Amino acid sequence: MKLLTSHPKNWSASQIRRTLYRAAVVGISSALAACGGPAPVTHSIAAPASAVVSSQPQSLPPQDVPTNQSEIDAPYVLGPDDIISISVYDHPELSSPQPGVTGGSGGVMITSDGTVGLPLIGNVVLGGLTIDQAQQKLVSAYAADVNQPDVTVQLVNAQSLRYYLLGAFSTPGVKYPGHVLTLLEALSLGGSVDLSNADLYQAYVADGATKIPVDLNALLREGDMTQNIVLNPGATVVIPPASTEDAFVFGAVGKPGPVPFTSGELSLVQALSSADLDLPNYASARLGQVHIIRSHGASADFIVVDAAKIIGGEALPFELEPGDVVFVPPTDVASWNQVLDMLLPSLNTISGVLNPFVSIAYLSRKN
Repeated sequence: MKLLTSHPKNWSASQIRRTLYRAAVVGISSALAACGGPAPVTHSIAAPASAVVSSQPQSLPPQDVPTNQSEIDAPYVLGPDDIISISVYDHPELSSPQPGVTGGSGGVMITSDGTVGLPLIGNVVLGGLTIDQAQQKLVSAYAADVNQPDVTVQLVNAQSLRYYLLGAFSTPGVKYPGHVLTLLEALSLGGSVDLSNADLYQAYVADGATKIPVDLNALLREGDMTQNIVLNPGATVVIPPASTEDAFVFGAVGKPGPVPFTSGELSLVQALSSADLDLPNYASARLGQVHIIRSHGASADFIVVDAAKIIGGEALPFELEPGDVVFVPPTDVASWNQVLDMLLPSLNTISGVLNPFVSIAYLSRKN
């Protein structure tokens, strides 16, 4: 480095001080470089941008969310297959089972039509009643023949209130807890859930034929207790194994439908390629408008991704989540309503595996 530009004899004192200062700085920098010190400052290269063009949340209106009519502390309601014992004080001949009788079920079973057959009074409908209500009804029934009957009803085996646990549980099957459960309590009856091998994104709760919009991923992985709903008797909890994780690709692709995840991962470009989309020759304007519905519980994110930038190396890859619905528009689209109108026929073909949000929000729409 050339520091001297004129003869030192002609310098002022301030010039001499500045020159010596610069020389000291240069010397220190050189020493640091030789010792492996900090490298010279260079201009950073800008990282690729996000491929997300827009993302907007949407939630189901409260009136569209199926509600639960059960209360966690509600009295047990008798139903088919329940076994009860009935004692009539001072009238052992009217009791079921008979005193001193061993073996059997230990009582009388309520039939499929809710009735029980009892001595003296015959068939009585007890299904749909609480224990207290059943006792009151039997007191009234026996009062015609017994003076001030004292009747006691006990639940021996609760078999009508049941829950069904299917999928990635260590002990799946039908459970008979004897009382109404929350979702977490029901999950505990299934033993353990291997979260690393469970598809919580597409797990769901069903009440009869109705899927309940509950986010099991948020409940089990994030501790969101708002998802810990009270389950109606007879509810089914399904947690598919991770091996069944899929995204769904529709629109201008050669093979529309489900695309499986591999080891829990699937990028948007991989999904488009698996769906037989000719990426290099597809119009970049439309690849810039790939629409994705990502639902979770009673809400969803509506995402538009510029896949053309990802393919061109101008944007970061976009990772899909199980259950994502991907739509590649065949023409330029201006709104989500246009996309949904084009998607509706395809959604109907996979209605059985869709997340509840999609089913409730769109499959009820009139074509």
